[in-house]
Amino acid sequence: MKIKLLCSCLLIAGTMGSAFAQDTPDPAVIQKIREEGLSHSQVMDIAFQLTDVAGPRLAGSPGLKRAQDWAVNQLKTWGVVNAKRESWGKFGKGWEVQKNYAAMTVPYYHAIIAIPKAWTPGTKGSIKGDVVYIKADTVIDLEKYKGKLKGKVVIFDATPPAETNFTRPDASRYTDSALTAMANDNGIPNGRRGGAPRRGAGISPALRAALSAFEVEEGVGLVLSQARGTDGTVFTTNGASFRDTAKAVAPELETSSEDYQRILRLVKAGIKVTMEADIKTEFFTKDMDGYDVVGEIAGTDPTLKDQLVMLGGHLDSWHGATGGTDNAAGSAVMLEAMRILSRIGFHPRRTIRIALWSSEEQGEFGSRGYVLNHFGDPATMVLKPEQAKVSAYYNIDNGTGKIRGIYLQGNAAAGPIFQSWLAPFKDLGATTVTIRNTGSTDHVALDAVGIPGFQFIQDNMDYGTRTHHSNQDTYDKISPQDMKQMATIVASFVYNTAQRDEMIPRKELPKPGAPSRF
Repeated sequence: MKIKLLCSCLLIAGTMGSAFAQDTPDPAVIQKIREEGLSHSQVMDIAFQLTDVAGPRLAGSPGLKRAQDWAVNQLKTWGVVNAKRESWGKFGKGWEVQKNYAAMTVPYYHAIIAIPKAWTPGTKGSIKGDVVYIKADTVIDLEKYKGKLKGKVVIFDATPPAETNFTRPDASRYTDSALTAMANDNGIPNGRRGGAPRRGAGISPALRAALSAFEVEEGVGLVLSQARGTDGTVFTTNGASFRDTAKAVAPELETSSEDYQRILRLVKAGIKVTMEADIKTEFFTKDMDGYDVVGEIAGTDPTLKDQLVMLGGHLDSWHGATGGTDNAAGSAVMLEAMRILSRIGFHPRRTIRIALWSSEEQGEFGSRGYVLNHFGDPATMVLKPEQAKVSAYYNIDNGTGKIRGIYLQGNAAAGPIFQSWLAPFKDLGATTVTIRNTGSTDHVALDAVGIPGFQFIQDNMDYGTRTHHSNQDTYDKISPQDMKQMATIVASFVYNTAQRDEMIPRKELPKPGAPSRF
């Protein structure tokens, strides 16, 4: 009995030693990755192309296609094969802003900060109209405004933003104690993201639909709604559906809280307010498919080359700015990781595939469509052969903050592996491995069909307070040093995953139709 126990212990020790050996990164290769990623980076040049050059990248828009075409061509220059735009299925109408001017002219002139809501029409030229305050708690209340709103600018009650909190900064990094708490956490709490409140969020769907139809029927010239945000920051949303079957709506501007509240105070005080506006938007319906960008560094191992290591992030953005931190940062990092691996002459055992998703902002449609086409259906858990070939997928979509570690998404078996892979980057501040998950982005689609999908822990910076979905989300908000660090670490994770003898351990396959935990 003692002999058997000793043999078992030796066997376990030998297995652990072998596993540890294969998960100890090759110092020479890691040094090459560090040198290329930290000293010869092109990540900010990539980010410049995706933001300032391509412009806003709303799903289905010309700006998104510009960015996608540039990414495909750039991947090809790095020797990436099979680089292309790949349709994932029908999306809907494309849309973009082509002109946006609005100002209060009475009782005095003041140009306002406001952004057309996505998928809303323009004003069909320059308009000028008085602002009318509408108070309607029921559909019946709308009757009193019948015949009085043609060409008018309408405004509704909206609660002023809470008083600005001057006790904490907009931007912050994780403290050591916060990272320790994450590493020691045994639970799997849900990660969530906040969204901007929509006009009429507190009213019933029936009244909201009736109000929208009433505005169109009465020929309202322009609708004002108060955006989430302060200090001139406007967090953007959509004012209508992208579906080709969507009902018509009136032109609508999402207005900074300062400008909105000023106009509202004046009108409710009985003071005449007149506005002028000239808004031009365009819909695109010729091609209503959605597309992802994909490309590969081909595997070379005769046994493992058909297996995949995937990395990606979503390339689409909202339209209020150029989507710098959400998510040109993540897309640029993943493109730079591909460049780094190509530049150092890496010939992986497994095939490496990048995927830059579209329509993430509307519900992760690009990644979900790709999963349905390639890997399987989470509703039925009927899987395709390619599902079994993916070792892991790595995602970036939490802004410009540097990597501090990785979320395991409940995959405890991957923890020791990732701890070993992070060890060479302790000097860059990346040390934490947590069982926690983070949700609301594209790794969830792969996780839902049993593929190990991971998102990195990133410093918050001002992502949640200032840039996420806002008119402040520009190239200028991207941190060059953090981007270099991220691309270097991602490249190393992809390298290690591609070279590992075994695939990354998998969790138990989700049940068919099981709702996502994330």
